[in-house]
Amino acid sequence: MPKHHHRRHGSGIDGKNFIILPILFSAIILISCYIYISVAASSLISLASLFFSDRESDFSESYTNIYVPVAETSDSSRDERETIPISSVTYPHVGEQFGELIIEDCQISDKLFFGDGTIPLNNGVGIYNGSFIPGYGKTILVAGHNNTYFNGLKYAEKGQKVKIRTSYGNYVYEITDIQVKKATDTSAYDLAANYENLIMYTCYPFDELGLTPYRCFVYAMPVSGPAFDKNS
Repeated sequence: MPKHHHRRHGSGIDGKNFIILPILFSAIILISCYIYISVAASSLISLASLFFSDRESDFSESYTNIYVPVAETSDSSRDERETIPISSVTYPHVGEQFGELIIEDCQISDKLFFGDGTIPLNNGVGIYNGSFIPGYGKTILVAGHNNTYFNGLKYAEKGQKVKIRTSYGNYVYEITDIQVKKATDTSAYDLAANYENLIMYTCYPFDELGLTPYRCFVYAMPVSGPAFDKNS
């Protein structure tokens, strides 16, 4: 009886699998690592561009600008006594730019928004919606990022002047105090005050990334600018 030679049909396939599967597995790992690193790098680059920008980023299509500058007067004493009918003032909506805030001694010249959400603080500084606009006769609470638009507050000193320009008038405030307090310290401001006062604040330390447990508050009192006649 002739002898039959039995072939091991599976040996060739098993050998190929032994080579292909590790290569395929390694390729999957490399692709996954590449995707993860790319996403992480993109996020870090975006974050860095926000914190270390030279202020040339423009989000102008994302908000409405109702600010129309008015001529400054050289007679500050007249401004100090001037009143304007509240009915003539276009009160800004949340997210709208309605002026600019300037502190020359601190190298600050920023767009001023009503509201302190993402869009306002990515483009300038913003008044907290629970406070008031200049001229109303109450607390004006202005926020800004410490690494960008309010970084210059680290140069703030008593006696320096803060200019706020709006479509209905120009205002000057004088810095009276600078304090660093915990972010949870509500005694840092009084939104129920019955007199006009300007409070600007930002995260502290000034050059630290992200939210911090402390805030730097810069306080100022009005020097000149029209007041609202609320009975008109």
